[in-house]
Amino acid sequence: MLGAIAGDMIGSVYENAPVKSEDFPLWHPHARATDDSVLAVAVAEAAMGDGDYARVLRRWGLRYPHAGYGAGFAAWLRDPSPAPYDSYGNGAAMRAPALGWLFDSEAAVLEAARASAMPTHSHPDGVAGAQAVSLAVFLARRGIAREDLRTRLTLSFGYKLDRRLVDIRPGYRFDATCPGSVPEAFIAFFDSADFEDAVRKAVSLGGDADTQACIAGAVAEAFYGGVPRSIAAETRARLPADMAKVLARFEQSAFRE
Repeated sequence: MLGAIAGDMIGSVYENAPVKSEDFPLWHPHARATDDSVLAVAVAEAAMGDGDYARVLRRWGLRYPHAGYGAGFAAWLRDPSPAPYDSYGNGAAMRAPALGWLFDSEAAVLEAARASAMPTHSHPDGVAGAQAVSLAVFLARRGIAREDLRTRLTLSFGYKLDRRLVDIRPGYRFDATCPGSVPEAFIAFFDSADFEDAVRKAVSLGGDADTQACIAGAVAEAFYGGVPRSIAAETRARLPADMAKVLARFEQSAFRE
């Protein structure tokens, strides 16, 4: 999950100021944890607890009301009787990375991802986004080969992952849907050489930079065996104390083996 949070922070300043290059300052003075990190922490906490994703998402969302949520999720937070609103936005995907570490079978990962999405993102594409990200992390940490992972995600979710980042980037624009952003985030990872390269490539799409870097960073952490020490240190230094506490507990649970 540290890789997801790092990607979110690095991409945070480029969501509204898109870049089409991988050559940008990695740590902007205003880089911060956004809704991606807040809700990824919430999902991790719920998964380590009683699995009441709706309750924990609301608690964390209301604790950080100005983190940058989409309009639908913000309305859900304010609703005294919240119900799923059939979203297929990438919010379900961005908050799911921890599930690929906390469960020990594909079936358990996929079910947890479905449960984490359903309180808000009940559309099949929203659920699929959460499942794709959590499964990618799970398989990557288990040592799957890069091309085998590409094939598995293509077959399981129908994503077109045989494209190249250099071909996508020139015409790509902001898209906050799962079908329009999750595959491209995966391609940023597939075209990468290491963790930092994956995050830079995701940001360079010039789209939903924090979320796509969050997703690419999550898979890259699992695939490349961690987050580089300097990036990890900067991420932890910028992380609010309450989120850092959950992250520490997550790391104890996820890396217990």
